[in-house]
Amino acid sequence: MQTFAEAGVSARVLAALDRQEINIPNRVQLESIPALLDGRDVVVQSPTGSGKTIAFLLPILERFQPGRPGPRALIVAPTRELAIQVDGVFKSLDSGLRGALLYGGVGYHQQQQALKRGVDIVIGTPGRILDLFTKKLFSLSRVEYLVLDEADQMLDAGFAPDVERILGMTYQPQIVLASATMPQWVSTMIQKHLRDPLRVKLVTEGPSLLEHGLIQTNSGLKLRVLSDILHQHRGAIVFGRTKHGVRKLNRDLQKLGHRSVELQGNMAQGARDHVMESFRNQRADVLVATNIAARGLDLSHVGLVINYELPDTAEALTHRVGRTARNGNTGRALTFITAEDHEKWAKLRRQGAPELRPVDASAFARAGDWSYLEQTLPVAASMPRGAMNGQRRRPRGRPGYRGSRG
Repeated sequence: MQTFAEAGVSARVLAALDRQEINIPNRVQLESIPALLDGRDVVVQSPTGSGKTIAFLLPILERFQPGRPGPRALIVAPTRELAIQVDGVFKSLDSGLRGALLYGGVGYHQQQQALKRGVDIVIGTPGRILDLFTKKLFSLSRVEYLVLDEADQMLDAGFAPDVERILGMTYQPQIVLASATMPQWVSTMIQKHLRDPLRVKLVTEGPSLLEHGLIQTNSGLKLRVLSDILHQHRGAIVFGRTKHGVRKLNRDLQKLGHRSVELQGNMAQGARDHVMESFRNQRADVLVATNIAARGLDLSHVGLVINYELPDTAEALTHRVGRTARNGNTGRALTFITAEDHEKWAKLRRQGAPELRPVDASAFARAGDWSYLEQTLPVAASMPRGAMNGQRRRPRGRPGYRGSRG
């Protein structure tokens, strides 16, 4: 088995990894770290939870010494929660480098003070990075190493103008793009901004550790089916589509006796931080969230992800279910389908969403029994109407699930 040392990591950084009990690199790290240490641009496409954060952080620790004018490294993330998480991993490595974490929704004072003291690395969201840059609190001209985490979202229409501005204020840095999904249109941005990048693409590493099935129900029974499942499974994330819908669903689940919390974009940063702390510390059993929780977050105790409402894209579905079965652990995902979802599910299938077999919701809620129904589902439009109206079908029996009970 190849080691971090054989990948080119120094004794100083090896000691930092050892303190975190990180001893053996995975495939993503083995393939990307040597090129990053050589100064090459790299595009990393690999499943969520496959070690991308360590892969792009280690070259920063390796190449930069504290005390020189900076920042010399910049990591840009699409959400506050992901920026906070990356900063946590950076701090845990105890490199001695000075960092500043920049994100909106909170006051400026602490972030301004960090920048005034001098920093080696800035980690943050695009809006706050540009905000403090325009206040002339730091310069981007010395940035030598730039990471776009969740790069497909960073280069999408919503973030692209800010990201383009940030790139335009740097001077030919080494660039790293990292994401679980890389739609074809990202290629245009790669050709524009990256120089002869190494492409590290890992679709799966060994057998899939994620079991993903379909729950067929009707809209009138949907909430009750969800509640029955959640009463038997701790550490679950339930995804809704809109901020209002997530707020209402969380209230409904609390009324049904669940220790649930919500995460959506209209919440103040203090409330968002409190929610994440409650869920991480397992004071709450269920996190009800919009797609704000679908990107990058590493919540090790999550054994079940439920798509209560379908996302708009197949890529979003990939990122949602990627909140479980991370870092070599097993996990389960369930996607709810009602009669009203026929057209939307068919669209997601055309975009590349996986074919899912229907799961017996009653058996799963009762004992975590992952029993498939006989009817298969190539696309939603082909569903028998009876299945959509909650009719039970004879289960095929246990297929021998590989994972834990969630």
